[in-house]
Amino acid sequence: MIEVQHAVKTFHRGSQEVRALDNVSFTVERAETLAIQGPSGSGKTTLLTLIGTLDEPTSSSVRLDGTDPWTLSDRKRSRIRAEEIGFVFQSYNLIPQLSAWKNVALPLRYAGVARRERKRRAIRALEDVGLGDRMQHLPSQLSGGEEQCVAVARAMVVSPSLLLADKPTGDLDTETGDRVIGMILALRERGASVLVVTHNEAIAALCRRSIRLLDGRLAP
Repeated sequence: MIEVQHAVKTFHRGSQEVRALDNVSFTVERAETLAIQGPSGSGKTTLLTLIGTLDEPTSSSVRLDGTDPWTLSDRKRSRIRAEEIGFVFQSYNLIPQLSAWKNVALPLRYAGVARRERKRRAIRALEDVGLGDRMQHLPSQLSGGEEQCVAVARAMVVSPSLLLADKPTGDLDTETGDRVIGMILALRERGASVLVVTHNEAIAALCRRSIRLLDGRLAP
């Protein structure tokens, strides 16, 4: 499902070029769970943004189901993100002015789902992560752990075929974290591929396999 082929991503800091990813290649099969590990600054989050079509590789390609999404129009890439890919961002990326359920329902809105159905599915997703009683709360009225659970619910509400999670349990207590990671990894039973950035060895051990990045390269 996912083919990363000699991917390079560079950034410029003043006159200096920084290689966040340097010649990274690997594949992920459908319904496979993959842990992405490595120290801070090793390129893990950059890799997720490339796979999720949020950013374009500097050179080479990332292919989804055999297609390079950067050969498609912006509209088609947006539809892929809305209908096929779930994101759990480390920084949550919730919209402050929207209630919890409306944040969760956003991907469904972009996918063209009717409002009543959007609300029904969003509330169900919040109930699944233990926040059914917080659905009307704004992000500012939630704890960091609750915001993380809203972000997880938003990622899962579309039943994605690909879920990308950047440290999804970082702000959660152990019990909630175990429940959330169990839900995320259970998506493989529906045929979804799941990529999880984590420093937690216990979470990595639950995945089918893991890769490790070091200074933008795959570690042996």
